[in-house]
Amino acid sequence: MLAVETVQRITEFTGDGLPVLTLYVRIDPADRAAYISQVDAMLHEVRGVAGNKDLPHEVRNSLRKDIERINEVRSEPQPRTLAVAYFSCSARGLFEQVELPRPVRDRVMIDETPWVRPMVAILDEYHRLRIAIVDRGSAHFWELYQDELADLGTLRDRTLRKPDFAYGDREYETHNKVELLARKHYRKVVDQLAPDARNGLFDLLAVGGHPEELPEFTDFFPRELEERFAGTFAVDPHTVTRGVIKEEAAPILEKWERDEERQLVSDILERRATGLPTALGLTECLWGGTTAAIDHLLVQEAAQAPGVVCDESRYLAEAGDTCPICGRPTRKTPDVIDELVQTVMDEGGRIEHVLAETPLQEHLVMGRLRFPLPPME
Repeated sequence: MLAVETVQRITEFTGDGLPVLTLYVRIDPADRAAYISQVDAMLHEVRGVAGNKDLPHEVRNSLRKDIERINEVRSEPQPRTLAVAYFSCSARGLFEQVELPRPVRDRVMIDETPWVRPMVAILDEYHRLRIAIVDRGSAHFWELYQDELADLGTLRDRTLRKPDFAYGDREYETHNKVELLARKHYRKVVDQLAPDARNGLFDLLAVGGHPEELPEFTDFFPRELEERFAGTFAVDPHTVTRGVIKEEAAPILEKWERDEERQLVSDILERRATGLPTALGLTECLWGGTTAAIDHLLVQEAAQAPGVVCDESRYLAEAGDTCPICGRPTRKTPDVIDELVQTVMDEGGRIEHVLAETPLQEHLVMGRLRFPLPPME
């Protein structure tokens, strides 16, 4: 699982005068065994740099050890992994191997800082769902992220036992006491959730429990929880299992994500109608990628289209033997949309793969632009 904490840890590292080796290796699901040879080919490129005697000895020695370390740990990734990233600076004690759930372009980078932009773009597509299983005296917190459910612990408060056995004035007093303890408990649960929401530790919130008690709890939500509230589900907090929690929470997350996708598509079409900078369809988006104009690219999930790329200028188009920017021959690609995605990621843009049924299905790609598209060549 790609974790925010991992990306933050890597981002904060600097080589302090020594190189950081970054490798992104794409996995072909149809030929996963080819991954090893891909790593070999990329490390061969690094060996050439490490053998350059014009570089300081400490730099060359660190790169050689980086190569050795990657060779030691490389193995065929987990079945759902579609890319692997390596970050290494042996002389400064950095080594990270990160499996990625989305494909990225093969890339070798040697710089004083790690190159994390593709990982950040991938993280943007996934939402962290906090789950609170709540009753009047307890709360159990969970997190659903990238299809993995993690237990975050419990909170328990005092409750009255068998309040129904009180009579007369005692019944009234007992009822008030029960309500008071429940309200105190709900506030305590909210006080635990709200700081995590403010600090960005989760994107969305789902609540499970007895149906008659859930509105009592959600009434205590401050604005930061209301803004992230995705839905509720009915379970018995004392008997619910891990499997049921995931089974109930996953559709809430999926519905929220599909609704968000529809809204993103609607927003771009509205921008288009009002004359704000947008790109609609493959031709415009490829030119937007070429000119680094795309700030947020929406891609219909599983969409593919053939096209051409210039590896020198990063020109993207549906056809053409020669790059109009630099005059060099273009390279044919069976999926120019994937090349577009990688280009937008390289330029710091956001990517959203859309599964929902929207007008995007007609266009395959659309984008919000940083500036109006310049005239096409």
